[in-house]
Amino acid sequence: MKYTQLGRTGLKVSRLVLGTMNFGPQTDEADSHAIMDAALDAGINFFDTANVYGWGENKGRTESIIGNWFAKGGDRRDKVVLATKVYANMAADGQAAWPNHDKLSALNIRRAVDASLKRLQTDHIDLYQFHHIDRDTPFEEIWQAIDTLVQQGKILYAGSSNFPGYKIAQANEIAARRGGTIGLVSEQCLYNLAERRAEMEVIPAAQDYGLGVIPWSPLHGGLLGGIIKKEVQGGRRASGRAADTLKDPAARAQVQAYEDLVDKHGLQPGEVALAWLLTRPGVTGPIVGPRTADQLESALRAIELDLNEDLLSGLDEVFPGPGPSPEAFAW
Repeated sequence: MKYTQLGRTGLKVSRLVLGTMNFGPQTDEADSHAIMDAALDAGINFFDTANVYGWGENKGRTESIIGNWFAKGGDRRDKVVLATKVYANMAADGQAAWPNHDKLSALNIRRAVDASLKRLQTDHIDLYQFHHIDRDTPFEEIWQAIDTLVQQGKILYAGSSNFPGYKIAQANEIAARRGGTIGLVSEQCLYNLAERRAEMEVIPAAQDYGLGVIPWSPLHGGLLGGIIKKEVQGGRRASGRAADTLKDPAARAQVQAYEDLVDKHGLQPGEVALAWLLTRPGVTGPIVGPRTADQLESALRAIELDLNEDLLSGLDEVFPGPGPSPEAFAW
């Protein structure tokens, strides 16, 4: 495994991040524990989750699965850089949130972190991430709550997720004015070959403020994992974001061109998509969310891939980025 610093911090993390969103909804607890053991054995030390994972009637279930794994001992907790998130309504789907039981008020942050700590069976969270911007809560209040949690030893660092560039700047400028607050150290955003809009504002802001970039959905919901070839061979069919994209003939042709290019180089589409992200400036490591041990093995192979210039140029031709900001939209 290869490691890097998380943004401007001294925290060393693996260049693949184990995403746990499937633990509970799609992968049972025993298999989830096996995947976490395999990830740790492979050197992955950065695990990402969220308080809402488990979904539906089972929000919080994923954190509980991880907590039960930590409880097995064997230095599991000590070896893991643990990241979770706060923002979501924890009520069951279809039920309204009780006032102050969601978003980023100081009251909900305090309540949510204690609930996550209990489910995770740990005394601290290494990276506590804001899952979305809160348009109603000022950053002065958010940072006051975070500073208190840091002083109490309940969290070590704070990060953002799904933030636009200007909110990353605003959050860290207010943190700097307050003094004594390190501010955001990471941004978890949607970023992959097929979805490169983050290159316009989010990633430049993250780089300027020293945030590590943690891309989620690196295969764009399976779209970049060889989905057309799998369909032809009678395998898993596209669903969700991938299925919606493939309804567009132009987008389907683009994905086919991608699969053809990767096949020409004798590589696997999913592994190339991950390896490409590892070449991108500012990227700490993509989040991989395996449902099975085999999917984890495939992701691990991406670490060793060395994409040559011919392939990188071809990828840019198939999936051109937006270009630098502001020229991408101003000229």
